[in-house]
Amino acid sequence: MNIGERYRLRERIGGGATAEVHRAWDRVADRDVAIKLFPEGAGPVREPAILDRLDHPGLIPLYDSGVADGRPYLVMRLVPGPTLAERVADGPLSCDETVSLGAYLADALAHVHDAGITHRDVKPANVLLAPDRPLLGDFGLAHEGTARTGAGLVTGTVAYLAPEQVDGDTAGPSADVFALGLVLLECLSGEREFPGSVTESAVARLFRAPRVPSGLPPHVTDLLTRMGDRDPDGRPDAGEIAAALGGATTMRPRPKRGLAAMVRAAAALALG
Repeated sequence: MNIGERYRLRERIGGGATAEVHRAWDRVADRDVAIKLFPEGAGPVREPAILDRLDHPGLIPLYDSGVADGRPYLVMRLVPGPTLAERVADGPLSCDETVSLGAYLADALAHVHDAGITHRDVKPANVLLAPDRPLLGDFGLAHEGTARTGAGLVTGTVAYLAPEQVDGDTAGPSADVFALGLVLLECLSGEREFPGSVTESAVARLFRAPRVPSGLPPHVTDLLTRMGDRDPDGRPDAGEIAAALGGATTMRPRPKRGLAAMVRAAAALALG
């Protein structure tokens, strides 16, 4: 199957309720790419408009987008590498690895926030560990500026929502900072900070702040504590986090999976 005259679809490497992902060959650029293909008649896809405003080495790039036979599609970089969720499943990261990861991701988020965009779904499954650096992907829930979730609605993955998102209040860049803090705590412990059912996970953060483990360098403890502040105004911004963690040791993702698993990870990241 072809997408226009440029892309030749190869094997399906992932799928979900809203889209399917194929490996494809780009005849013009002479390279493999990942194509996220939506159902015929799908509503407007917001990701191209969001990603067109972003240009950062820590973000998975969008190469092209369009509609073929009534089906919207996105063409993205195909990155071999496990997701951070898979890496953490192999065991906790060291403090140096976690700090380095945080520096990279915070730098990418600072660029996103400077462009007036809130990601709204920062989580380990949306971080791909490329050979050179971690990459943040899946901007399917991203929003310009701040957005109100609305009573009874959940936007994002419950385990990583900020308290204001659980409450249905306005959520902006500081919600991404809270989520990043939870991601880094999960890297250190190997476990989600707010596990359980959707209700249990959501309600827990309304009654306690995330728990920062002992034994970390004081500046890391202070930063993680402030990132987990239940008051959005008490959290540092992404640029401050990147600057505070910027002297970290380069992260070693230690992937243990073969190429097939890495392709599946890339597909899962493209789907979100």
